[in-house]
Formats: sequence, C-alpha cells, structure tokens
Amino acid sequence: MDLGLKDKVALVTGSTAGIGFAIAQALAAEGAIVTVNGRTQARVDAALAAIRAAHPEARVQGVAADLSTAEGTATLLGALPRVDVLVNNLGIFEPKPFLEIPDEDWRRFFEVNVLSGVRLSRAYLPAMLAARWGRIVFISSESGVQIPAEMIHYGMTKTAQIAVARGIAESVAGSGVTVNSILPGPTASEGVGTFVAELASAQGKDVATVEREFFRDMRPSSLIRRFATSEEVASLVTWVCGAPASATTGAALRVDGGVVRAIP
Repeated sequence: MDLGLKDKVALVTGSTAGIGFAIAQALAAEGAIVTVNGRTQARVDAALAAIRAAHPEARVQGVAADLSTAEGTATLLGALPRVDVLVNNLGIFEPKPFLEIPDEDWRRFFEVNVLSGVRLSRAYLPAMLAARWGRIVFISSESGVQIPAEMIHYGMTKTAQIAVARGIAESVAGSGVTVNSILPGPTASEGVGTFVAELASAQGKDVATVEREFFRDMRPSSLIRRFATSEEVASLVTWVCGAPASATTGAALRVDGGVVRAIP
C-alpha cells in the first residue's frame, strides 16, 4: 500500500532511540523527509547514521534541542519552520510512589510530556491548515486510560495528551488535517529495557523472568504477554500519518497488546 508520504516533511520528537527512532525510520522508509530530534548532538548523529545504514536512500536530518523548554522549541522551529507530519513522541517516565512525588516532578513531567507537543502543534498547525493537509500525532499510552499506581504523574500526562489531541482535532474539523493519539502498551523501548535490566539485577533474576513476572503481576490483562516492539508501535503510527488514514481523526488508537479491557 502506498501511504502517500513521499516528499512529506516529517518531524519526530525524542527520536534518537526506542519508539521515536522506529517511527522516524519507518517514515523515512516511506519516502518522507524526516527530522530526528534529541537533546544531544551525539545521540542525534548516531540515530541518523543508523537510519542511513538501514535505508541508504533515506532523506534524514537532525536537530539537537531540549523541547521541554520554550528556548529549545525555538531552536527547533528556527531550523525547521514547517512540517507536514508532526509526531509528538518526546516523553519521560519514572516509577515513584504518589506520596514521594514532589511538585517539581509534576511540573517536569507536564513540561516534557505535554507542553512540548502543545508548543509544536501550535507552531506548525497554521501552515497545515493553509495547505489543507497535515498530520499531528501524540504518542500517549495505555497508562492514560489505566492510570498506573506506580507512576501517577506519568499517567496524568498521558491522559492529558489524549485530551489535547482530541481537542485540536475538534478545532480543525473539515480542514484536511488529522490529529490523533496513539496508546502503546508496555513496549521494549530503550528506557523500559534499562528499567527491566536494573530491576533484574537488583532482584538477582534474569530479564526473561522479570518480564514474565511483570505481566503476571503488573499487567495481567495483556493478551500478548510480552513487551511489544518499537517497530510494532511504529507501524500503526506510520499508517496514521499516511494518506489512506484521512478519515481517522480525533481518535485514541491502541497498540497495547490488549492490556486495556475496555471496548472499544
């Protein structure tokens, strides 16, 4: 299927590893002109080299900027003033008991996970509306629907992303611009892999055992009983960004391995 992404200008935030990297690589493979973003130039350069090694014809560039700040956002917008496809993937997570989460953590999580995407959507949307074509995608999480007790501040931001995506979609009805949120379930991204490895080391167990116990005790509703791959998430995101998905907007689309029991 031709997704109609050839020559489209795309930005994927937080895309030097994990889900963001997989999305950037998938969009580049479809012929989009992709900008990779990370906080350090070294990480950005490594991601660009990996994409070019896998796809020699890929048209990719990178911008190092901390998008959790207005200053970092301005740096990115100066380098990339217009996009056709915006994937707001940047995000952080951290397990922490509710009573131990200080005000500054609530603010930090909101700045990184929510405001980064709000700022960029606000900046790039006018040109999309003028062109009567555009794609904005927020990478939320199943944690936005089923708030995890072990990281409530993270779940709060993921719920906020779903709300923001739906609200923007409502505000641009009939414009040719689609706005959606994607809800991955537990995914074997770089951050999750590190977390699981550290947990296994602390408990004196192997990673496979910790993964089995995680799905037995923490996510027992999972139907695939494993971590999804970043590429599995990226495949849905790439489709949503394409021309055939023009009737899909205002949606919260799950690629959660069946963790969420609610229907639909």
